Amino acid sequence: MDKMLLSRIVIFAVIFQKALMFQPEFADPIVNISVAIGRDATFTCHVKHLGGYRVGWVKADTKAIQAIHDHVITHNPRVSVSHLDVNTWNLHIKSVTEEDRGGYMCQINTDPMKSQIGYLDVVIPPDFIQEETSSDLIVPEGGSVRLTCRARGYPTPVVTWRREDGNEIILKDSMGSKTPVTSFRGEVLKLAKIGRNEMGSYLCIASNSVPPSVSKRISLNIHFHPVIHVPNQLVGAPLGTDVQIECHVEASPRSINYWIKDTGEMIVSSSKYIVQEHSKSLYEMKMTVIVKKFEKEDIGSYRCIAKNSLGEVDSSIRLYEIPGPTRKVPPPKYGGSDMNEVSKNTKNSQSTGKESSNLSPPKPNYNSQDYEDNYSSNEDEDIDDRNDPTRNVPIQIHATRKPNIHINKISNNIDSYETNGIMDSRGHHHHRWHLTLHTITLSSSIILSHYSRLIT
Repeated sequence: MDKMLLSRIVIFAVIFQKALMFQPEFADPIVNISVAIGRDATFTCHVKHLGGYRVGWVKADTKAIQAIHDHVITHNPRVSVSHLDVNTWNLHIKSVTEEDRGGYMCQINTDPMKSQIGYLDVVIPPDFIQEETSSDLIVPEGGSVRLTCRARGYPTPVVTWRREDGNEIILKDSMGSKTPVTSFRGEVLKLAKIGRNEMGSYLCIASNSVPPSVSKRISLNIHFHPVIHVPNQLVGAPLGTDVQIECHVEASPRSINYWIKDTGEMIVSSSKYIVQEHSKSLYEMKMTVIVKKFEKEDIGSYRCIAKNSLGEVDSSIRLYEIPGPTRKVPPPKYGGSDMNEVSKNTKNSQSTGKESSNLSPPKPNYNSQDYEDNYSSNEDEDIDDRNDPTRNVPIQIHATRKPNIHINKISNNIDSYETNGIMDSRGHHHHRWHLTLHTITLSSSIILSHYSRLIT
């Protein structure tokens, strides 16, 4: 009996040891899954030595059984199971939702039960809450504004602000100090005492590492009355050239711009004028007028005018003539095409001994008696005329001065002169002497004719 009992114990121990050796166990842990909402998710449970045991799936937080072996227990139509062999068991969830987020347990119905958990993370790409997000805004210059972008998603999105044009965002504190930044993080962007240079489009970008990131464009319009800057208020140009004048206008909303001449005429593009406008920014415009073939009639003032709903402003530019290469040079006084030609003809006349019709008057001899007679003051003659009883005109005493003679050297020691009056004392005496000689000659002719008749 003792030997038989001992044999049975040994057999039982061997069987128990073999049974322990072939108990089911997990070959690998379940991998956690992160899936965007609306996508499909699959958990895989790897076991070995399953034998006659079964595998089940349970939702860890609610303890709801999803499936046992090949059978789906839950009433959720999006849940299904599959296995490739006795060692690989799969749980499938289609079109996951936020409610699917959580832990999923793979169990083996041993005693005690064996289990392991895999977690499903359902992520949501960012999106904006439209009713809590700012739209396009209009504010007066110098005011304050709050730009808001509320975003949702999982994980919670981060909102970043940037300017669309790449310029810096100006942050101001309660003390008025300015801090320029290229970007700002936060759902609310506060702008205080805004200026016209802060006008433009602002982008709020929401991201949470779940593609795609989203952005919203908010236009900030800053209104102010027009302002005109004129680079040059006096513009000169030679006659016959094209001249351009310009005005720089800043206005928001966009102003109506036009030109008016000092005559009241509105300037429009024509064969005479080229009127243009060039946009420099959202609120800056460059007004230009090109006056073609500048003439005397174009000299004057030109007004550039800018007008919007907040006001009107104007500025003037004056055009004037300056000497230029197109200006005509008057011919020389004493003939010839130019002064060099006068000198040339004079030189030729001296060299050949012949007179030239283009010669300048000879240099006067200031020491001769004729000069004294012809070019001295006529005060004495005027005084003598006062005592002439035959004169019937009122007596006037004229204190005439000798003409100022300007001597200018031309070339080759040949002089020319000009007087500073229309009729001077020389012209007065020349005229009187010529009249006297003409009278004497005429009288002599009459007398000789009379005596000739008597003798005949």
